[in-house]
Amino acid sequence: MAGPYAAFLLIFAVYPIVFALVLVLLQWDLVTTPTFAGTDNIRLLIHDGRFWRAVVNTFVFLSIHVPLQIITALALALALNRQLAGRSFWRAAFFLPVVISGAVVAILWSNLYATDVGLINHLLVKIGISPVPWLTDPRTAMPAIAVMVTWKNVGFYVIIYLAGLQYIPRSCQEAIEIEGATAWQRFRYLTLPSLLPQTILVVTLSTINGFQLFIEPYVMTGGGPLRRTYSVVLYLYNNAFAYQKMGYAATIGVALALIIGIVVVVQRRVIGKAEAL
Repeated sequence: MAGPYAAFLLIFAVYPIVFALVLVLLQWDLVTTPTFAGTDNIRLLIHDGRFWRAVVNTFVFLSIHVPLQIITALALALALNRQLAGRSFWRAAFFLPVVISGAVVAILWSNLYATDVGLINHLLVKIGISPVPWLTDPRTAMPAIAVMVTWKNVGFYVIIYLAGLQYIPRSCQEAIEIEGATAWQRFRYLTLPSLLPQTILVVTLSTINGFQLFIEPYVMTGGGPLRRTYSVVLYLYNNAFAYQKMGYAATIGVALALIIGIVVVVQRRVIGKAEAL
């Protein structure tokens, strides 16, 4: 009975992982026969300034995206959890961007961010603010991408928070209201602690997904300006399919997996300490 699942796991999970680990020790351009490279790829990675620039860019993206994702998703979940007209419609509407192709969303937001003809700058000019070069200024390019990614994925995390809100006992809500707690106190001392498991899940998933940032900079900026939106996965892709350095691309992938694992473990420990308090 377990045979089909075991075969699926071996073919699509175990084999790719083992193959990637083997590629770390090889030089291969997809055409010629692979040759043994030893630790050359690892040494190259350690001294590769472009890789570390991509790592820094990814952490900049996460520092903007993860807090913004949590705040936006929680705020929308609280709003959609109330009795309001067309609540089912609004819930579906906020989830719709999640199922739209990432490339389509990136093209749409590229037009919105356009300096001269973009809708966002058009509205800014209407209220007397100069146009902002959202995707061509190194200072605003990554924050602009972070906002777009948050908009696209927020519906998924809203569903997670809505599920958590449904499990807050009505008796607890009534008790804290009877005690005379204000709306802020109810949110601070009941809602937030009750949603801590959902917050841990949102932080973990948004961090893992954020480290896989690729489509947005690939379509919107190509990694520019001045490589400020050059993500780790975009650098991996270019090495694999533009430069045909499969061994080095696999080394970047393994390093990225290790970085994600370390960051997630640190996050869980920090959040776990906060939960214990």
